[in-house]
Amino acid sequence: MRSAANGYRVRMALTPPDDVDFGAVRHALEATRDATRARVDGLAARPEPGSGLGFGKRIGDGTIEAVSRLTEIGVGSVLETTLEQVERALAKLDAGTYGVCDSCGGEIPAARLQARPESTHCVPCAAGARRPPPRRR
Repeated sequence: MRSAANGYRVRMALTPPDDVDFGAVRHALEATRDATRARVDGLAARPEPGSGLGFGKRIGDGTIEAVSRLTEIGVGSVLETTLEQVERALAKLDAGTYGVCDSCGGEIPAARLQARPESTHCVPCAAGARRPPPRRR
């Protein structure tokens, strides 16, 4: 056992978990990757000529379109992050390290891998990565 950067004690995982169906995981990850790529490509596609809506001079004109576009930008960012995670998980499958945490080297529990096949971090490390830095006083 060793201490991780986040202060947790972890057991080093030398091999991925045995109770994971790697074929099913690969199939699920590839399906997610393909669907996510298609959605990203759809958001990145140029609108057809003449379909663009202009923003009017009155308050409210084009508001729905503006909010919709901002939402699409946010969704696109989330989709790109998801795509990166899925591609990293597929690379770990190819390398034989799927199920091993990228941060601490510990084993990612099979239940987490079932719930989120794209996981490349154990729960403590993933929680630490999402935690905002402490506020300065």
